[in-house]
Amino acid sequence: MYQILSGVVLVLALPAWVARRRYGAAAVTVALGAASVVVTVTVWLLGRWTEGQRWAGLVGLAELAVLLLSVVIGLRTEDGPWCAAGAWTACGAVALWPSRFTIFEGPAAALTLFGFGSMLSLPAVLTGLYLRGLDEGRRKAVAEARRAQRLELAHDLHDFVAHDVSGMVAQAQAGAYLAGIDPARAAEMFQRIEQAGQRALASLDRTVQLLRSEENGGRGPQPGLAELAEVAERFTATAGTEVRLELPEEPVPREVEGTVHRIVVESLTNVRRHAPGAREVEIRARRSGGRLELTVTNDGRAPGPAGRPRRGGGSGLPGLAARVEALGGSLEAGPHERAAWRVTAVLPLEEAGAGPAGS
Repeated sequence: MYQILSGVVLVLALPAWVARRRYGAAAVTVALGAASVVVTVTVWLLGRWTEGQRWAGLVGLAELAVLLLSVVIGLRTEDGPWCAAGAWTACGAVALWPSRFTIFEGPAAALTLFGFGSMLSLPAVLTGLYLRGLDEGRRKAVAEARRAQRLELAHDLHDFVAHDVSGMVAQAQAGAYLAGIDPARAAEMFQRIEQAGQRALASLDRTVQLLRSEENGGRGPQPGLAELAEVAERFTATAGTEVRLELPEEPVPREVEGTVHRIVVESLTNVRRHAPGAREVEIRARRSGGRLELTVTNDGRAPGPAGRPRRGGGSGLPGLAARVEALGGSLEAGPHERAAWRVTAVLPLEEAGAGPAGS
């Protein structure tokens, strides 16, 4: 009758899985492994089962699977003493499991148990460590992409400051000349200088916060909204997908222009890679109050090769999200109505130093 003890670990598996969110996977692995050891010791005291008791054996195999799965999850998601304790406890419980059916005595018997436990536990341990390595590599890749995007943005902001300052110098020289012959035009000139100075100060503040490297490379003029028409035409010609482009008529800060350009290029690249059967891509950038709202939508599941599920992406969108967040905005990507796919970015204009543009 006490064969029912073989189901203790399985009964505890479900509440343990729920409790892992609060206590961690390693603590759950320790608890399940300890429960299995307690069951084994209890069987020793009450009398070992026989190999003919199939019910206890089948349930025991499910118990072993639960223990090994908990080892994989614990090693993948956590690190440190608790993780090691969980792996040792669960693997030890797996090694002791055969002793519920027969008495093992002597060094040879101990070696048999060790071999049984190693044969089952070693693949689980290696699998958990391998998956953790993959996760760490993925996190490092995303972190590196974020760092590269922040450094790139910092360089861009430096370029924008230099542009504004050079414009201020030129306008100041012209204003000094006009002050004596046309005071009204000189006043307008000095007002534009003030606006350019405010933009430069806002860009400089972000540069100081973001720049963490002394790298200085040759960088040409950064692309903006004006280049998107050419990007759309080139994409339509090469990919066979119609691109509908709507851009704001009023000027926006150069930092925002550069970010919008990169988001559109990355989105079109993802369409080419993950939705080659898309028939139409709609790009809309509209001013709404003090914000610029950008949406890039494609019918990525239209009839054709794109009907298959999308493959996993890389670190392009996470890096762009960091760039958008550095400007005080937000970026989201996901399914849209009728199985389409949409990238949405909201970028503040006032915080980015927008103001009445001077010419």
